[in-house]
Amino acid sequence: MASDGPRLSEHRPTIFLGSRGCVTFDVSIKARDSAYHSGNWGGLLSDPAIQLAHALATIVSPSGRILIPEWLPGGLPDSVRMALADCIVDAGPGGPPIDPDWGEPGLTPAEQVYGWCSFDILTMSCGNPQAPVNAIPPTAWARCQLRFVVGVDHQDILPALRRHLAKSGLDMVEVAPSPDDGVFLATRLDPEDPWAKWAQASIIRTTQKAPAMLPNFAGSLPNDIFANLLDLPTLWVPHAYPGCRQHAADEHLPTGLAREALAIMAGLYWDLGEPGTLPAFR
Repeated sequence: MASDGPRLSEHRPTIFLGSRGCVTFDVSIKARDSAYHSGNWGGLLSDPAIQLAHALATIVSPSGRILIPEWLPGGLPDSVRMALADCIVDAGPGGPPIDPDWGEPGLTPAEQVYGWCSFDILTMSCGNPQAPVNAIPPTAWARCQLRFVVGVDHQDILPALRRHLAKSGLDMVEVAPSPDDGVFLATRLDPEDPWAKWAQASIIRTTQKAPAMLPNFAGSLPNDIFANLLDLPTLWVPHAYPGCRQHAADEHLPTGLAREALAIMAGLYWDLGEPGTLPAFR
């Protein structure tokens, strides 16, 4: 049992039971060793930036829908859909407005971010953006990230991308794991698990509020160490809120939320010590 990340909203206690996996990787094209004049050689030399743009466009639709089947789960389990049915994604004050037509169609915002996968381009470059010159760049590069849920084979993510690009006639694109980041594995405790129900009941007794039950967090954590390696049920009870400016300047916590968080954790540990009230360990 641990605490990290923001609640679903400031005024609703939250439990998340796992986390999305994450893999960060580079896609790049090296066409040649040097740039060449775009007038003298334009039309004769391939432009790696154009090729890379086409490669990235094969990964997702214009509306952000992932187009590589191996990067998606087989579906949304009924227990996950039921758990998310009353979860409203609300960024709160200072948060960004949600783009309703982005991502996988047919999913609610909560299902999109807690039950599905998402792909993003974190940064990309070609040539010298600070000082453009009239030359065809020799290389193009992008750093990308896939957040994925249980049901996606993490070992097949990059091989599937290479196969996909080769089928699209873009096998000149190099795909490599990012040297700066490892891979977080996806985990998810079933919302119907007895320990999830125990924690839910404890928080209701303490706060008189029904907590949001998130099958997994949208971000990524090394939760697989506990869930997979040690085979333990994992209960994460976050106490930040969406507008806390996490990892940024002025990261903060409202005092009222801090008081409720202390009460929730005291209640959970009190109930954990009550004899004869706990689910059996697996």
